[in-house]
Amino acid sequence: MRCARTGCTGTVVDGWCDVCGSPALPSAAAAADPSTPTRVRAPSSPRRAPGPHAPGPPAPGALEPHPVASPVSGPLGGPGPVGDGSGSSGSRSSARLGTTQLGSARARSSGSRATRRSGGSGRLRHARIGAGLTQVPPAPVVDASAAVLVNPSVPERRRTCPSCGAPVGRSRDGRPGRPEGFCPRCRSPYSFTPKLAPGDLVAGQYEVAGCLAHGGMGWIYLARDKNVSDRWVVLKGLLNSGDADALAAAISESQFLAQVEHPLIVEIYNFVTHDGAGYIVMEYVGGRSLKQLLKDRMRANGGLYDPLPPDQAIAYILEVLPAFQYLHDLGLVYCDFKPDNVVQVGDALKLIDLGGVRRIDDQDSAIYGTVGYQAPEVATQGTTVASDIYTIGRTLMVLCAELRGYQTTYQFSLPSPADTPLFQQHDSLYRLLSRCCAPDPDDRFGSADELRVQLLGLLREEVGARTPGTARTSAASMLFEAPDASSDTLGWEDLPQLRPDTTDPQHTWLQTVDLPDPRERLRLLQTSAPEPSAEVLLQLARCALQLGDRELLAEQVAELLTRDPWEWRAVWVSGLGAVQAGDWEAATAAFNAVYGQVPGELAPKLALALACEQGPDSDLAETLYRRCASTDANYVSPAAFGLARIRARAGDLAGSLEALDLVPQSSRGYTESRRLRAQHLVALGRTMDDYAEAMRSLETAGLGEAERDRLTLDVLNAALHLRRHGDDRRAPVPVGPWLSTEAGLRDGLESTYRSMARRASDRAERVRLVEIANQVRKWSRT
Repeated sequence: MRCARTGCTGTVVDGWCDVCGSPALPSAAAAADPSTPTRVRAPSSPRRAPGPHAPGPPAPGALEPHPVASPVSGPLGGPGPVGDGSGSSGSRSSARLGTTQLGSARARSSGSRATRRSGGSGRLRHARIGAGLTQVPPAPVVDASAAVLVNPSVPERRRTCPSCGAPVGRSRDGRPGRPEGFCPRCRSPYSFTPKLAPGDLVAGQYEVAGCLAHGGMGWIYLARDKNVSDRWVVLKGLLNSGDADALAAAISESQFLAQVEHPLIVEIYNFVTHDGAGYIVMEYVGGRSLKQLLKDRMRANGGLYDPLPPDQAIAYILEVLPAFQYLHDLGLVYCDFKPDNVVQVGDALKLIDLGGVRRIDDQDSAIYGTVGYQAPEVATQGTTVASDIYTIGRTLMVLCAELRGYQTTYQFSLPSPADTPLFQQHDSLYRLLSRCCAPDPDDRFGSADELRVQLLGLLREEVGARTPGTARTSAASMLFEAPDASSDTLGWEDLPQLRPDTTDPQHTWLQTVDLPDPRERLRLLQTSAPEPSAEVLLQLARCALQLGDRELLAEQVAELLTRDPWEWRAVWVSGLGAVQAGDWEAATAAFNAVYGQVPGELAPKLALALACEQGPDSDLAETLYRRCASTDANYVSPAAFGLARIRARAGDLAGSLEALDLVPQSSRGYTESRRLRAQHLVALGRTMDDYAEAMRSLETAGLGEAERDRLTLDVLNAALHLRRHGDDRRAPVPVGPWLSTEAGLRDGLESTYRSMARRASDRAERVRLVEIANQVRKWSRT
């Protein structure tokens, strides 16, 4: 059965897609845990619609691009190059490279009024923990009755005023703080005493068992639903319950939550009142929150922070993203996402605590968020899809990194890769977090589905890097074709091509102009296209590349970026043009910008590696090539050849052979890898064993007779030179069918020349080869 996900070419096997890892049916998940959000008032300024936002200056404390030597400044999708590139580990980060402007940076510099397009392309709409790629330990189900607190109380360090956030209820002069009273700053009442006691019957239906935890809206209670088989439910207090009118308004404002029905989101059952207070009745989900998981790991690690491996952290986030897309499609934003609010039960997850959920167009109600997770623009511009994307990125960062100061120094920024080992070792993860948490909301991912596609690619990359040497599989990208490269040379035409966007208005028409002659195709595109859509302009740019017309290419790229400063595909084709022209600095900047936009894709990494290989950044090129080779079978050959070139230039014979041995026999590049292996052994070899190994490489290469004989001559001549002039005087070893004695090597040369002569069609060439065979033959009396 074909996968039903838009744009996916996979097949459903055992209930899961073998390409995108999505389930055949929506996966179920479960869980529940409190949070302690902060509260801000909604801004009085008009709210933006989801998706496009007007670009503006970064908020105070936001991450600014770092200066670089390149004249091209930081793009969307990354905070720009960082550091000075010094140090062996820092030199492997792409963040220090120059990069072509994209997104808000381009819009500001060009004076454009364009804002982020809504949601991005429809083809990125795409929905088991780990997607079948990695394993995440299951979490045990928590017995509901065992979860009830014996002595419910709020520690003094967590007591803050619900109105102004000032510390309240603290100890003074040796006397314990009062759990109830008035805030000394704003005089608002506060209470940390449970309002419901075990045995209380709420709304004649829900029998309270006790307190589960204290959250931002007060105590959270466990109860039994006496009307529905004594099932466990959770009661969570509503704010604005001071009088009957306010309570009615609070319930009315929260009724929209009843329409939220998704297997990854806790279910809302009812809204009830008791003793003048309002409560949301929710599904009880017994499990362990991701925050509890981190605490358990810290406890097992002797009190030291023990973040999750990146692949597991990505797997958790990947699993909950369909829930975000569901909410956004309903016109809702979650607002307060953090590790506290994701609960794992067995191998399933559930998003809990809907107290902060609000409508995107809501301009009046309070906004809930948590310091260190909330986007910088929320206080002035309100919540949007982009602010939810920000909280997702911050949550992923906290799960997989010990980032001291993420609620203070780095509240609205990321630390430099030069200061963060995780970012040095996981460059793609850093680039993805940089885009999720970009200071300008327009520079973030346009939708949860768009982010999910990139996270899935990143998960494949992380799993491949963590398990080197395992069998690699191919995963069809939704954005790029597989690279068409099976030889040592890698040019612009060998790099992956862009997949057509099937949601483009001219996609169907473009199928009628798929002509092999670029001149004829160019003529039809220029004269017959119904409208110059993005796909039409990209096809015009492709024709310009094939014709070598740099001026036409520049025109199409400029037009695409004028229409949409976030159109990274335009920068991709400009990078191909730079490769064609041998402008490696421009190619590096272009492909680095694309890498920042789609950090889960391998195509920009392969292209950036090629550009860096030609300049002073061979360390980064080697890192990128290794990532490509370890992730996808389609990328093994071009990446292995690139690695081998770098290591051969450095005189590293063992390293170049190791790279070439990555190419499997099933690959079209296998023959080329054996040929290159023999050539590197001849060029860099120093012992007779090296030349013997070169001959073994030729024997398994499947070469034609003419090429095999030519390379055999190279091996035998090198071996003979070593035997006559070198210091290798060890016992003879077989070099192919001949011994490594001088006589044996001469026999091999004579035999090879005569074989070439027998195949020569030209008489003069045949005579020449026979004469050479006579010259190299061993001396004899006959």
